[in-house]
Amino acid sequence: MEGVQELKIATWNVNSVRHRIQLVTRLLRDEEPDVLCLQETKVLNELFPAEAFRKLGYHHQAIHGQKAYHGVAVLAKKPFRETGVQDFCREGHARHMGVTLDNGVELHNFYVPAGGDIPDPAANEKFAHKLHFLQQMETFFARRKAKKKDPVILVGDLNVAPLENDVWSHKQLLGIVSHTPVETKLLGEAQAAFDWTDATRHFVGADKKIYSWWSYRAADWQAADRGRRLDHIWVTPGLAPAVRQAQIIRAARGWTQPSDHVPVIVDFA
Repeated sequence: MEGVQELKIATWNVNSVRHRIQLVTRLLRDEEPDVLCLQETKVLNELFPAEAFRKLGYHHQAIHGQKAYHGVAVLAKKPFRETGVQDFCREGHARHMGVTLDNGVELHNFYVPAGGDIPDPAANEKFAHKLHFLQQMETFFARRKAKKKDPVILVGDLNVAPLENDVWSHKQLLGIVSHTPVETKLLGEAQAAFDWTDATRHFVGADKKIYSWWSYRAADWQAADRGRRLDHIWVTPGLAPAVRQAQIIRAARGWTQPSDHVPVIVDFA
């Protein structure tokens, strides 16, 4: 395994990169990550605001875009060894980008389908699509078990809050898409397939409530604080000891015209 030295990775569902370019550049100036992974960029590749990122030193860009919907991107200060998209999505959406960083770390950026409002795959095709996507994630990593000793990182908006304290009320959200038993079970299977370590929970115990998403519907999101932890960074067992710090940038939810998600950042020593 090659060295992972002073690597800082940020992930953020930005909910339109062009609409929120000022917020993204603010994050980059404030936090200076080596790699930024974005989800829900909502833009075709040729219209991605690449120059704004180049000006901040992010010259290396792996973009998988789609007009008005979905879309993921990985932006880095150093070159990629390789890039590639895996077809997890039966609908053909732009929801995955994989890269190998210059230090040999393999990085996967995901935007899992939200799943609509009705947690019944027979009545809601969007929910069926989400469950299929999660199953495909588990299958992909289960087939690559021999690689789990390698330095691999998975990030993104996984659209599932798996633990009881990843939501504001476990009891009230058991029937709400993102925290239903079938979703948390499938995400758990995908996590177990590669022995992933949840980097955020590595520092914050399962008994503490932490969130990365707050609905736009709340008149005062901070006072209500009805959040969910939908955004994740996972690492393979060999990388877990190198995780030095994890943070959720909660303050970003209060920025002008914010995304409903906030950035999650992990530092590797």
